[in-house]
Amino acid sequence: MLRRTSLTVRRIALAAVAAIALAGCTTTDSTTDSAAEGKAGGGPTTDVTVQPIEAARSVTDARGVTVATPEPPRRIVCLVALCDDMLTELGMTPTATNSQLLAHDAFLGPAEAARVPVVPGGFLSPEVEAILSFKPDLVIGLKDTHGKLAPALKGATVFWPVQPETWQHSVGYLRDLAALTGRTAQGEKAEGIFRQRLATAEAEPSEKTALVMYGNDENFGVATAGTDVTAGLFPKIARYPWQSRGVEGTYSLEEILAKDVDVLFVETLSFGGPAKAGERLSDKLAQNPLWSRIPAVKNGKVIEVDPEVWAKGRGTRSLGIVLDEATAALR
Repeated sequence: MLRRTSLTVRRIALAAVAAIALAGCTTTDSTTDSAAEGKAGGGPTTDVTVQPIEAARSVTDARGVTVATPEPPRRIVCLVALCDDMLTELGMTPTATNSQLLAHDAFLGPAEAARVPVVPGGFLSPEVEAILSFKPDLVIGLKDTHGKLAPALKGATVFWPVQPETWQHSVGYLRDLAALTGRTAQGEKAEGIFRQRLATAEAEPSEKTALVMYGNDENFGVATAGTDVTAGLFPKIARYPWQSRGVEGTYSLEEILAKDVDVLFVETLSFGGPAKAGERLSDKLAQNPLWSRIPAVKNGKVIEVDPEVWAKGRGTRSLGIVLDEATAALR
């Protein structure tokens, strides 16, 4: 039987399954209060204005981390998919990566992505010697997972530990990287496209109740607004009554059933590429008799989404895809 899993488990155990960890930043999304009430279209309307980005040799991000490079970095190694997302938005390609995000057609596509070297060791244990063999100017990783690499990389390259929790953080990281690389025009353009997408989506919010679930064949969890970048978009475009409750957003199927979910998005985290029919999380959950009683299940509105984009990307390009797919399903 599948078990509920906390966000902590998603950070650690499920990271080994699908190379994903969620953020633990202290800043909260402006949609938190509305999301807690489950309201559609909650929070202030997204401002589509993009402030100018100035090139800089040093930036301080939303978590107070200062990153400085003597020259605009060109050889960037990505240990987290947010990095791949940002570089794509800036018109750059990673020197090496451990993410599969680039193979998505909205990024480089399978053929071009196959030309990007892969960092050995996987998401949880990327090999330091291999990272340095790529002679990077900058290495971007997830603080919770890759912060332990900082001492080994110090003096040989610049390490930037990121920890996105809201879409505002994702935008902030994009702006900071645009400033460091000197790709300011590209950064402004990408931010503007995302802001306009979000503003358009929230202009006509759906009254349907949505849910984003994640997991594998042993565990499942609920992506909660305020702790998950993707889930943080949903209170603006639908009813989304899922908040972290001190136990990292854990909900039971009984609680999910009680919320009358209309549209259910499922992120199946699996080894070796996309899960096949019968191996998807929704297939496993179907073995529980409560599952068939959820309105979304009854009405055929359970949508298996690409976890590379929905669960791991967390950058403006990935979030734009999420918005497009979610709003189409919520109509």
